[in-house]
Amino acid sequence: MTGSPQPFTITEAAAALRAGEVTSVELTEACFAAADRFDETLGVYIKRYDDTALAAAATADAELAAGTDKGPLHGIPIGIKDIIACTESETTANSVVYDPDWYAGADAPVISRLRAAGAVLTGKVTTMEYAIGLPDVTKPYPVPRNPWDPATWPGGSSSGSGAGVAAGMFMAALGTDTGGSIRIPAAFCGITGMKQTYGLVPKAGCLPLGVTLDHIGPMTRSVADAAAMLGIMAGFDPADPSMPPGVAGEDYPTMLTGDLSGMRIGVDRANHLGKEGADPMLAARLDESVAALAEAGATVVDATLPMFDELTQACMITMAVEAFAFHRGWMAERWGDYGLGMRSWVGTGALYTAADYAQAQKVRRIGAAKLAELFSTVDLMAMPTCAAGSPSYDGLDMGAIVGLIYTPYWNPVGCPVLSLPMGLGATGMPLSLSIAGPAFADGLVLQAGDAFQRLTSHHRATPPLLAGVGA
Repeated sequence: MTGSPQPFTITEAAAALRAGEVTSVELTEACFAAADRFDETLGVYIKRYDDTALAAAATADAELAAGTDKGPLHGIPIGIKDIIACTESETTANSVVYDPDWYAGADAPVISRLRAAGAVLTGKVTTMEYAIGLPDVTKPYPVPRNPWDPATWPGGSSSGSGAGVAAGMFMAALGTDTGGSIRIPAAFCGITGMKQTYGLVPKAGCLPLGVTLDHIGPMTRSVADAAAMLGIMAGFDPADPSMPPGVAGEDYPTMLTGDLSGMRIGVDRANHLGKEGADPMLAARLDESVAALAEAGATVVDATLPMFDELTQACMITMAVEAFAFHRGWMAERWGDYGLGMRSWVGTGALYTAADYAQAQKVRRIGAAKLAELFSTVDLMAMPTCAAGSPSYDGLDMGAIVGLIYTPYWNPVGCPVLSLPMGLGATGMPLSLSIAGPAFADGLVLQAGDAFQRLTSHHRATPPLLAGVGA
């Protein structure tokens, strides 16, 4: 580098690249250096693409020098969750039960779009097995850990994506979200994550968990970075039958004005505060966040999300049944090869009846209609992402975790939701704010999140593990 500090966000890096203050090769080398330093502790990478990444970075530098500018991701190092296909290596889903021929030699559409935008793919990163459950130390995959405290879980299932962004191993990552798998690790690791509107980003080339619930979304340090990524990832692809024909993204970065004047934001405290085991600072952090939204110009009112428990349960039933449908054959033949956390969760899908599944879909339809009524009175909703920060690996229990997360509510209705840091809790671990909107109001959600980050600095905090390392 020329002596300037390593850019912290994609937005800063894009400007520095075009000003000649840094090169893509230098950015990529810095990310790999962070991985060399921290990955043995954090368990982020499954497969690093050092050679191809540095070659792609060199190409990006040459293109930019020649005046070819492919947009905000040109030359930016990005990590890929290991359930999304790319040509550099097979997709294992962090499981010994996988098909090496699945999508072999091909890129998922979102990967093709990142490549076309000049992004540098640094490697495949850890996920919970097939995007569900908890780490299993008996399996041959790294146990991911949180850069804020390696004794804690970074959240799942996009564990490596969250931890890797927080630790500077890449500047952004792809995650997936079926019941919170982008937003939970974003919350626990103190970064920004977005579950966009269902059907806005193609899911072809991504191993399914719940086909009617799954999303691929960006995990970044800032909302502005997430907006840049989503603008490139969004839009119709015929390979994904869940996408509405003609659906398209927008120029999200141009929507980030910092001004929320005229916007009405509801705050749900009734479903999100007062839980046993919640962080003592949660209510105060939420109040501070709401005050920042009001400072940006929004009118803030109390509002209550309808059918919170029912839609949460509908998500859990739908996810279990749809996951079991995908894994049923392998589970019959290779039950013991799956990790305990994965098989104990997905195996419950065999216990639900067709009537249970049908009822869950009815709840989804009714809940979506009631939520649409709420969104006729407010533009957006705000609430905590989780009741507490990252849990310790000591005694880690999925039942207890599920009781402290608020993310599954939104997947059955397909609405866009943004998770972003709102300060530290009583234990010194990050707490997170969620901002949600009606379907295809992704730009509005990003606008509110960006306005919040212009008035706060929580997203620029770095984990103690990185102390003394250049930002």
